[in-house]
Amino acid sequence: MDPLFAVETLRTLITTCLLIITPILVVAIGAGLTVSLVQTVTSVQEQTMTFVPKLLAVAGVLVIAAPWMLRHLMEFTVSCFEKMPGMVK
Repeated sequence: MDPLFAVETLRTLITTCLLIITPILVVAIGAGLTVSLVQTVTSVQEQTMTFVPKLLAVAGVLVIAAPWMLRHLMEFTVSCFEKMPGMVK
């Protein structure tokens, strides 16, 4: 296998992973900041209040973005299978 080919495949893998995980992380961080702000303003320090909204927000993003994520993962998988003959030298 050519080192340049391996680096390109790894770069594509990392880019795809970051692209897929970004919506989940953004929503989880946004929900966490919002809940923390509400807790600070209301002086309510309940532990379940931080977990449940984040869980619901992330579940909602997964439901909404699942087709998009699966499409990107399938495109990456197909491209890897198409590149397999070039991996053998």
